[in-house]
Amino acid sequence: MTSLPDNAGTILLPLARLAIAHALGETTEPVTPSPPSWLQVHGASFVTLHRDGIPRGRTGTLKAERPLQDDVAGNAVRAALNDPCFTPLTRPELDAVSVEIAVLSPPESIRATHERDVLAQLRAGVDGVSFRYGHHHGNFLPEMWTQYPEPLEFLAWLKYKSGLPPDFWDEGIELQRYNVSLWSESGIGIVK
Repeated sequence: MTSLPDNAGTILLPLARLAIAHALGETTEPVTPSPPSWLQVHGASFVTLHRDGIPRGRTGTLKAERPLQDDVAGNAVRAALNDPCFTPLTRPELDAVSVEIAVLSPPESIRATHERDVLAQLRAGVDGVSFRYGHHHGNFLPEMWTQYPEPLEFLAWLKYKSGLPPDFWDEGIELQRYNVSLWSESGIGIVK
């Protein structure tokens, strides 16, 4: 994904909300009537829905495999209707949820043979991390640093989320890091 324009949030947030409204049958308005060219570039995103400050749905992609507009719209609909951790969003709830969008930078592999080397490379508060070992996989967006501020703790909980013991280590672990541009709806407008 190339760099995003300064006004990206003012376009992405309404796009996500309109995609959800469309999926719920609230509107037939086109999701992107005349999209800017940067929305056609492949990008990866996560969409999180909140209700009263509590997560109400979240889903996303780690690889940029489709145009950003399709990725954001698709993830918004999946977060609203197909997140297995939540019941599908209902029409009356649509106005009660707020939308948050994270657009991911291209992932960078973390190369290390020992866990201590990985820990030295992690940038607390900055890096999102994707973990894979065989059929075990997990992902933490950078916001998870607020819950697990120490790299050792952060990585331990990511391994646990992936279905492995927190102290597990093997040279076959694949780790990637990325950063995000983040926008969310609020009562006073767009926050980046």
